[in-house]
This record gives sequence, C-alpha cells and structure tokens, in this order.
Amino acid sequence: MARLRRKACVALFLFTLFIFGTMMGLRTLKPSDGFSDLAPGLELLPMIGGKMDRRSVARDATASPGQARPAGSNTKAVLSNSGPEGSVFYDVHIFYYIWYGNPHMDGKYIHWDHILVPHWDPKIASSYPRGRHMPPEDIGSSFYPELNPYSSRDPDVLESHMEQIGASAAGVLVVSWYPPGLADDNGEPAEDLVPAVLDAAYRHNLKVAFHIQPYRGRNDQSVHENIKYIIDRYGDHGAFYKFTTSTGKSLPLFYIYDSYLTPPESWAEFLTPTGSHSVRGSAYDSIFIALIVEERHKHDILAGGFDGMYTYFASNGFSFGSSHQNWKAIKAFCDGNNLLFIPSVGPGYIDTSIRPWNNHNTRNRVNGRYYETALQAALNVRPEMVTITSFNEWHEGTQIERAMPKKTVTRVYLDYQPHGPDHYLELTRRWAEQFNKEKEQWLM
Repeated sequence: MARLRRKACVALFLFTLFIFGTMMGLRTLKPSDGFSDLAPGLELLPMIGGKMDRRSVARDATASPGQARPAGSNTKAVLSNSGPEGSVFYDVHIFYYIWYGNPHMDGKYIHWDHILVPHWDPKIASSYPRGRHMPPEDIGSSFYPELNPYSSRDPDVLESHMEQIGASAAGVLVVSWYPPGLADDNGEPAEDLVPAVLDAAYRHNLKVAFHIQPYRGRNDQSVHENIKYIIDRYGDHGAFYKFTTSTGKSLPLFYIYDSYLTPPESWAEFLTPTGSHSVRGSAYDSIFIALIVEERHKHDILAGGFDGMYTYFASNGFSFGSSHQNWKAIKAFCDGNNLLFIPSVGPGYIDTSIRPWNNHNTRNRVNGRYYETALQAALNVRPEMVTITSFNEWHEGTQIERAMPKKTVTRVYLDYQPHGPDHYLELTRRWAEQFNKEKEQWLM
C-alpha cells in the first residue's frame, strides 16, 4: 500500500507540473493586465506609465469640420502587388536595423556589446547587474544570430538579409533612420549605409521605407527637413517605397517613432494644409504614420494631421496600442476619420539581456504560436497593411532573422528549435500569402 501511495503521489506531482507548464505557455498568448509598466524600448521615458504629462485632448472621435481632411486625401490602400509563389507583398512591411558593427568591418563591436540599462528607480536598479556585454560569446540578446555578431556594413550580410526578407514575402523593409551624424545612445551614425541598403533591396525586388527615430532636438521643423533630405537624396531610387492611394496618388510613406514626444499642435504646422510650413500639396507631400501607445494618442494623431497610426511593439498587453484586444476599436476610429491603421505583430518579446528588470513584458514564442496569434489578430481587423516587428531587433528578441543554438561557459541562448532557423521566415510568408488572399475577398 505504501508503494502504491508513493506512486500515486509521484503521478499527481508530475500531472500538476504538466498543468502548470501548460498554463505558463498559454499565458503568453493572452494580453497581460500590466499595462502601466514601462513600455519595452522606452527606458529613457519612465514617465509614460502615468507620471508623464497627461494633458488630455478633448475632441470627439470624429473629426470636426476644422479637422476634416482635404478633398482627394483619401489614404486607403488599393490592392497591393500580389503574385505567384515566391513573390513579395508590398503591403507587408518589416522593421529593419542597420546599427550593428564588429571589429572586422567597423574596428569594434557596435550594439552587440549593449549596456545593461539601469532601471530609472535607484532602489530597483540596485537589485540588478550593471555593465555591458562582451561579444562575441556574450552579446546583448537572448538569441544568437546564424550570421554571428555581424556588421550591417558587410555586403555579404546585406545580401543575406535581403534574401531572408524576400523569403519571408515581406516586400518593404522599414529602415530605422537617424539624420547624418546622429545615432542612438548605444550606436554610431549609419545614414551613409542607406544607399547600400537601397541597392541591395533593389536586387531582390524589395522596397525601402524610413522609420524616423527620436533623435535629440527632433521636432516638426527638423522632421520637415529630414523628409526633404530623404526624398531629394533617395526619392528617385528604384527601391524607394511609394504608397498608392485610392485616388491613384503615389506618395512616399514615413513611420514616425515616438511621435507623441512632439505635441499635436506642432505636428499640425507641418502636416495640415493650413500649417505654417505645411508639406501638403508640395513636392514633399507623403503619407505620415504616427505611433499609438496610449489610447489618448489617437486623438492627438488625428489633430496633428497624420495619415495613420501603427503600434510597433511586439509585447501584447503592455500598452493600449500593442494590445490585440484594442485593435478593432482603433481600426474603427481610423475608418471613421479616414486614417490608415497598420497593426504591428511580432514573434515574441524578451529584452532581459539589456533590461534585466523587464521580465514582466517577456512574451514567449511558444514555437511560433504567439506569432500566429498576433498575425490572426491583425487579419481580423482587415488592415490595409501589416508591419512585422522585426527582422533584426535582437536586443528585444523580436527578430525573425535566422538564429542558431549557442551555448557558452556562462550563457545558453534561446533558439527556434525544434524548428529550423527559417521557421519565422516561413511563418511570415504563409501569413503574408493568407493576408493577400483574404484581402482580395475584402475588396471584391
């Protein structure tokens, strides 16, 4: 009897362990309730969670006559390029980073040696390690790239990246962009690399759009100058992406990251027809897409004169904008105000290699199920376009680029097993094709 009782106890323990593991895995497929925590990627803005200026914009969801969009400014997408197997789709955009470096090409490691970002609360920060990573064995990522810690300047790397993006069927890579001479706090200026990216993209039938980053001193005036610079310098390149509106206009498209840092009144000077330095109707007129993080941002985006909004973050549940459950309401708001809604989906999220205190925003990949859940949520709202976060943001673990198993004396990196290194490229293609099949039915 004693032996039977022991066996029963062991069986019960193993069953309980199995149920717990299953629940933890499934938890990652649902939104978290911890919306007020720091948004991933916003470590320099600790005020966003509720301490930041909460000036509300008291406007109805529908544009007032003074906010009405000018005639002929309809930005709804027409059916995008679609074709036989092996083609790419220009309504699937993927965020792309050119900030990586290594000693062979750049004389030193850049970004792979990312610092461990301290928490803004000194009490919490004191509980976590400080310092920086030491490549090549120890890099600022929870995954390890199949190409090893590469340089974005390496022509062979660029060629491999374009091949991988083409394999994923994403037709537009959205390059993280800083003006000449500027970079993020952990990087080096890389604007001079843009021509090589355009040339490589062109060879693979891909297009390039620009993701304007929040450099120091960015405002509506400086962004206007940035747009002029980009269009004058790259606008005639065969890989320069232009969006075709339902009225037949072909216009450049720009994503403005952290657009909420500039007040809507300032954006309106640039983006509305009556603004003091309006871009509308000029040779530099474009489609401008703002970032929605908090719910109130949708009103600011409308008032600022933007043409649409995107959500960027791959951590479902950390903010209003990135929560799949809110996309239907955001899409309805956009439809009612003639704005594009471009949801952003990602394969997972883990940034604890650079923000060790941010474990609560981790979203496990669950062998691709998290990604497919996000992709289905995006298709459910029938968007004109979808963005993928990301091709190669390794720090935040959102990459679909090929990764490989890696184990060192001090670290064991995550990988895509039991699937191969192409798993997320293949999933992206499958869903891109499904998106375009469904889109044909929506537009019939």
